[in-house]
Amino acid sequence: MAVRPVYKHAYPAAKSKEDFLMPPAPAPTPPLARNSRTSLATALASLLFAGAVALTAQPVRSEASAQPVAPAGLVNALARELADNFVLPDVGARYAAALQSRLASGAYAGINDPEALARTLTSDLQAVAKDGHLRVFPPQPAASAQPGHGSRPRLTPILASGWIADKVAYIDFGVFPGDPDTLKQLDAFIAEHAGASTLIIDARHHHGGGLAEMDHLFAQMFAKETPLVVMDTRAAVVARSGGVPADGPWLRPAPAPDSVVRRVHVVTPAAHPVWARTKVILLTSGKTASAAEHLALSLKRTGRATLVGEVTYGAGNFGGEVDLPGGFTAFVPVGRTYDPDTGKGWEGTGVAPDVAVPADAALAKALEMIGVRPDQRRPIAGVS
Repeated sequence: MAVRPVYKHAYPAAKSKEDFLMPPAPAPTPPLARNSRTSLATALASLLFAGAVALTAQPVRSEASAQPVAPAGLVNALARELADNFVLPDVGARYAAALQSRLASGAYAGINDPEALARTLTSDLQAVAKDGHLRVFPPQPAASAQPGHGSRPRLTPILASGWIADKVAYIDFGVFPGDPDTLKQLDAFIAEHAGASTLIIDARHHHGGGLAEMDHLFAQMFAKETPLVVMDTRAAVVARSGGVPADGPWLRPAPAPDSVVRRVHVVTPAAHPVWARTKVILLTSGKTASAAEHLALSLKRTGRATLVGEVTYGAGNFGGEVDLPGGFTAFVPVGRTYDPDTGKGWEGTGVAPDVAVPADAALAKALEMIGVRPDQRRPIAGVS
């Protein structure tokens, strides 16, 4: 299967595929790929049975391919990907067995609407074991396609930024796409706000993404090299992919059991970090998801930022997007990110704030904490 690799994704109460899928991160941590009709690819630490169960049913027609698709072909392909590549092999096998049992019972025979079938498959998988990223998507209309990223519109990476008060810099992220334009905008923000005494990073609306943007931020926040979190990828996935992302200053190999390939995410500071002594506050909500939670845990466990707001969404297993028959796709988690001190990640639990307040009150609370009165706040377009 052809795969568009992604780092992480997830967003609660999503109304569209784009609410769950994030663009890939760039070098120096490039995605891996396998180019065959039965392969999945890895991204950063990314990537993914075909049973013999037959079923007589009405085919599902894909808007993307305009070709009839029998549910058996779709379900068996999905079961294969999960059994071979899901981050926890035992859970992957349970997913596959449940899908094939449901298929054999005729559960999918009468579902002719692609969206309904995708929802049912996702629900059946989540009933076996909940995962904040695992999801099946129906074929997407060709009209909404973005070149190079399948059939999804582009999210806005930086929603707002500027001086929100004297010496207080503010930036609101929607996604970490890792593309050159976003990184250029971020570097310009860093240069313009180098003298900030406080930096407020708003992740309340953050859908996820890759590592590049947070690495740019971390380089300016830390005065010395600092381990952040650990990322384990299922070793069988890496073996089938022909390698792992290149080791470098940010991702370093570490000893691990044979079942996983381990990388430690490490800060490499800039030559002259502009925010080494700057107070950092991260705003969170119940919709702060995936890579945004990677950011949150990294800052919290190192004590580099104060988290203000709500417990985050709880999507901690990273992976890649796999193409399935009939234009369907699925995001299959192949690895997990976690705190090296405790061995615990945030899958299903989220990252707790240091100061708990409702999400819509988090910015006001952050400003209050640093002594900024309401009359001292400066307006920033898009920030209420």
